[in-house]
Amino acid sequence: QVQLVESVGGLVQPGGSLRLSCAASRSIDSISAMAWYRQVPGKQRDLVATITTAGNTNYADSVKGRFTMSRDNAMNTVYLQMNSLKPEDTAVYYCNAVISRLRDLPIRYWGKGTLVTVSS
Repeated sequence: QVQLVESVGGLVQPGGSLRLSCAASRSIDSISAMAWYRQVPGKQRDLVATITTAGNTNYADSVKGRFTMSRDNAMNTVYLQMNSLKPEDTAVYYCNAVISRLRDLPIRYWGKGTLVTVSS
């Protein structure tokens, strides 16, 4: 079992920046991948960014060039640096951990979510 705790989001003006963190209860070296998702009312939860144990990252097209995901293995923490924020980035952001298994489907764990509001 993995517990995930996101940092507090907040209110940011358009064009501003914010960094989110997600602290895991176990070594992220033992987690196949970490991810950030986001969700707005009435819509599905969408993938924002992923990072693997090897450090490979992928981003949704909507955030490429603006968001950066990183990790600190010693602190069991991943981050999402969000720059050039737009109103459409407003959402509840969720940290996600994926534990792969040899023969079975992977197991996912979720943080409780943190609200990021981009508005003037």
